[in-house]
Parts: sequence; structure tokens; C-alpha cells
Amino acid sequence: MTRRPRRHRQSATVRALVRETHLHVSELIYPLFLIDGRGRQVEVSSMPGISRWSPDLLLREIEDCLRLGLRTFALFPALDDALKDPRASESINENGLYLSTLRLIKKELPEACLMTDVAMDPYSSDGHDGLVHQGEILN
Repeated sequence: MTRRPRRHRQSATVRALVRETHLHVSELIYPLFLIDGRGRQVEVSSMPGISRWSPDLLLREIEDCLRLGLRTFALFPALDDALKDPRASESINENGLYLSTLRLIKKELPEACLMTDVAMDPYSSDGHDGLVHQGEILN
């Protein structure tokens, strides 16, 4: 080497930029898809190998992941169309599928880190990711 790469060690920011990349299971986020019912695991046809889980089976899936060191989960509900309306009312139902499942997971597996999505599209009858007022999506 004719020249020493000192410029790569001049500041903490530059050192962080050029250091080795590392990936650890504790840095991963597992997206989980939630459906109503018991004992249900339904494959998502558009995503081979990915399933929608009922709350009871979702708990077992999270338990298995925690044993492997995966601790962070992002939950996405898939609701029956009958629960959807233009105001996405089910999104604030304290006893609804999503909020009750979050409480169940935190009660049974408090060490699990849950990330939630405040999107409206799972709850709105028009499928938009925000409320619609006078033809305009408010998000």
C-alpha cells in the first residue's frame, strides 16, 4: 500500500460509514398478518410462505420467534369486509380484533416489541389509507 487510509479514521461519523456491515436477528422486524378466529393459519396467495394468523396461533408464532432471538413484530390486520365503513370505525374499537390482540400479546409475551401501523386502509370500506372527505383523502 503506497498510502495509508487515514481519512477513513478522522471522525466517528466517517468510521461508522465505512465500518463492516453487521446484521443481527435482534435488529430484524417480522411483519405478521392477523385474522379473526381460532386455529386459523391462511396463506397469503400474493406472498408465498407468508400467512395470516388467528390470535391464538399468532401467539405461538411469536413465542417461537422469541426463542430464536427475534423480538420485534409489526402487526397488520385483515378484517372482514362487514367491519369496514367509510369512517374506519373499527380502528378505534377497544374490543376489536387488532387492539384486543395487541393486549393479549403484551399480557402473554411482555418481552415482545410490537410495532403498530396507524393506516386506515384495513378498516375503510373504500380501501384508502386515510379518511375521505368531499372526495379528498385526508392523510
